[in-house]
Amino acid sequence: MKLYPIETGNFKLDGGAMFGVVPKTIWNKTNPADANNLIDLAARCLLIEDGNRLILIDNGMGNKQSDKFFGYYYLWGSHSLDNSLSKYGFHRDDITDVFLTHLHFDHCGGSVNWNKDKTGYEVAFKNAKYWTNENHWEWATKPNLREKASFLSENILPIQESGQLHFLKLPETDFGFSTELNFDIFFADGHTEKQMIPQIKYRDKTICFMADLVPTVGHLPLPYVMGYDTRPLLTMPEKSKFLNIAAENNYYLFLEHDAHNEIITVEKTERGVRLKEVFSCDKIFI
Repeated sequence: MKLYPIETGNFKLDGGAMFGVVPKTIWNKTNPADANNLIDLAARCLLIEDGNRLILIDNGMGNKQSDKFFGYYYLWGSHSLDNSLSKYGFHRDDITDVFLTHLHFDHCGGSVNWNKDKTGYEVAFKNAKYWTNENHWEWATKPNLREKASFLSENILPIQESGQLHFLKLPETDFGFSTELNFDIFFADGHTEKQMIPQIKYRDKTICFMADLVPTVGHLPLPYVMGYDTRPLLTMPEKSKFLNIAAENNYYLFLEHDAHNEIITVEKTERGVRLKEVFSCDKIFI
C-alpha cells in the first residue's frame, strides 16, 4: 500500500464560524486571522494505492461553481486536484473508488464536472465507484435549512444519475469495517448525519482521515466546535471518544482542513487530549 496527499486547493473562512462559541482571543493563537477575520484552510485529500485499486478520499470544492460563489471563500495558492494527481503519476481516470466522508461542497465538489458544452454535468471520475452511506445520502438530498447551502444538488445528484453511486453498510456501533474498501470507519453525527472518518492501516501505523471531526490542530480541545456543526453537543463526546482512542493507540491524524499542519499525533494530559507531534506527509508516507 502507498498513500499520497492530494492538495485540491486552499481557501479561507470566518474564524468565528470555524470555532463557534470560543472567543477570538483564544482561537487566534492557533489559527491567526487576517484583517477580515478569515483563517487559512486547506482541502487536503488522500489517495490510497492498494494493489490494483486507487481510492480517493474526498476531492475538494471542484471548479464548476461561479466566480461569485468562489468569491465567498477567498481561494488562494496554486494547488489543484489534477496537478496533485499528476505529481504522483496518476490521472482522474485511474481512480477506482471515491470515498466521500460527507457531501458538503468542500468535500465532494470535485466529484462532478460540467460537460464539454456546459449544458449539464458529468462525473469527474468516470471509472470509479462513489461511496457514501444511505443515511447521509438521505440527509444530503433532503437537506435541512441549516445545511442547505452546503449540500449542492449539482455536486450530488449526478453521481446517482451516473449509476456509480454505492452505499456502505452501517454498523450497529460507531465503528465499522468496510470490506469493500478494506479500512475501518468511525461514524460521527455531530457535524452532519453519519460523517465517515476512515482509519487506514499503513505499515505499522494507523492513519485517520479527520475530515470535519477535527478540522485543524486548533480544534483539539473538546469545546472548540465549529459553528457549522448541526449537533455541537454531540460533536464533543464523539471527539472525546475518538481522540482518547487515538492517544492510547498513537494514531496519526491526517488533517484535511489545516493549511499549515498535515499530520499530527495526540497525547493525554491533565487538560485533556492535546497535540503531541506534528509531521509532514513526506515523513509518514515514505
